[in-house]
Amino acid sequence: MGVENGSGRGIKSDETLFALVEQLRELDGAGVTDLASELGLAKSTVHGHLSSLRDHGLVVRRDGEYHLGLEFFSYGQYVRSERDVYGAAQPALEDLAEESGESSWLMTHEHGRVMVLDGRATGPEINVDSLVGSWANMHANSGGKAILAHLPTEEVDRIVDRYGLPAMTDATITDRDELDEELAGIRERGFALNMGEDLRGIHAVGVPLFAEGTVRGALAVAGPAHRMDRERCEDELADRLRAAADDVEVSLVYR
Repeated sequence: MGVENGSGRGIKSDETLFALVEQLRELDGAGVTDLASELGLAKSTVHGHLSSLRDHGLVVRRDGEYHLGLEFFSYGQYVRSERDVYGAAQPALEDLAEESGESSWLMTHEHGRVMVLDGRATGPEINVDSLVGSWANMHANSGGKAILAHLPTEEVDRIVDRYGLPAMTDATITDRDELDEELAGIRERGFALNMGEDLRGIHAVGVPLFAEGTVRGALAVAGPAHRMDRERCEDELADRLRAAADDVEVSLVYR
């Protein structure tokens, strides 16, 4: 994979640095020779960038290979805590997981995708840590659809133009007219459903979180389809989520 400047507006050395960081993540660590080969760069160039990253604590060298350093985690923790919905939603996440017996999730959006900011699970079958910080396409995710339904039409247009409507499963909405109908329904009923649209066998229901009239994120409850049929999602869980969202929004006002 060679280094490319996708936008045409970036500084080449920055693009190289970002490509190097991304490659280290994809390879789960690598040596200078492998990185140079993957990126189509001279080994001296790779070594120079790695030295700079190492000086700033952003990479470490272990067993002859370079890995991303804990300084990235420090930045991530700062970025997450800076989001006011993160602090405001903590009690709601705990209560939703305990009351429903399923996993509860807090999400927010940026650059046309939705990210899992935090989550809770009542059992060992779900590794919450592996999902926190992950990105998802908004059109196939309950929290993402709950947010998408309350964005301006022009922004929805930009998101669809940029990412398309890829099929994650055979239940994913891939037609724009169908998506528009779905978003209108979400606005009317106040919650979004994901009936196996991003993962087969997993159902979820999500509600938007607002502050000062702007959608800031979403709360969702997810679990196996055999425990979360449509009736339970639309009745019991949607009601719990709407009540939790009210509490979060009050916290956002008075933070």
